[in-house]
Amino acid sequence: MSKSILITGASSGFGRLTTEALAKAGNLVYASMRDVGGRNAGTAAELVDAFGDRVRPIELDVQSEASASAAVSAIMEQAGRIDVVIHNAGHMMFGPAEAFTPEQFAQQYDVNVLGTQRVNRAALPYMRAAGHGLLVWVSSSSSAGGTPPYLSPYFAAKAAMDSLAVIYARELSRWGIETTIVVPGAFTKGTNHFANSGQPDDQARLAEYEFGPYAGFGKLVQEAFAEIVPEDADPAGVAERIVQAIDMPFGTRPFRIHYDPAEDGADVGFAVLDRLRAEMLHRVGLADLLKPAARA
Repeated sequence: MSKSILITGASSGFGRLTTEALAKAGNLVYASMRDVGGRNAGTAAELVDAFGDRVRPIELDVQSEASASAAVSAIMEQAGRIDVVIHNAGHMMFGPAEAFTPEQFAQQYDVNVLGTQRVNRAALPYMRAAGHGLLVWVSSSSSAGGTPPYLSPYFAAKAAMDSLAVIYARELSRWGIETTIVVPGAFTKGTNHFANSGQPDDQARLAEYEFGPYAGFGKLVQEAFAEIVPEDADPAGVAERIVQAIDMPFGTRPFRIHYDPAEDGADVGFAVLDRLRAEMLHRVGLADLLKPAARA
């Protein structure tokens, strides 16, 4: 059955690919992005031209609570329901950790972590009232797999977001709301993560690394990434798996979905972490939180 879906960060990368895949599957997709009438007007027009009324571009800045609330209110007025929220919006920064200012770290957390909280607070009251729904979180294999240096702001924020997703899953299961965490690996082609990644603001501190024992290290890291990612690695596989999960019946959706052509080991790491967390809930008599409860 067609679902009403809100996805953040739909203008590019996984968000754009997922928006297109969901629309092709017949869903109503609210493709949220910043500056939908300006910088992203061309992207919005392309989506509408390709999919008609199945894709509705909508203004949503995850760094603004007012923007998130306005977007959700508009969706409820038009569609009357939100069946799925996909937390996809994110931004990458690349460089030595010490050269990033605390304000830059805070900006990463604001987009990747607090942004999900703003959207949840806007959408969840409607989903809880309906007694059903699905949250899809686009996480990162870096949170439990092998990680290279020079991506600390992004990796730290993604790890925080993943932890938040796990707790939300437990606190929403009795409301009949499901959680699926999608864990992509590294992709050096098909997305603009590296091309648009932020750089350290402290140029003097950066220079100490670039002209010291880590001279040329940034280039080395990116080349190493490219070496372990297979030539045929296609980020569209992330979108395909999200569509498949959304299409599954209530209560059968996987808690985690891994798609990592580079095989950095996150599937093993998360299997251990999630098992330990589940065992703790069993020990304290809260095992029911591991599965969503069907509500009338």
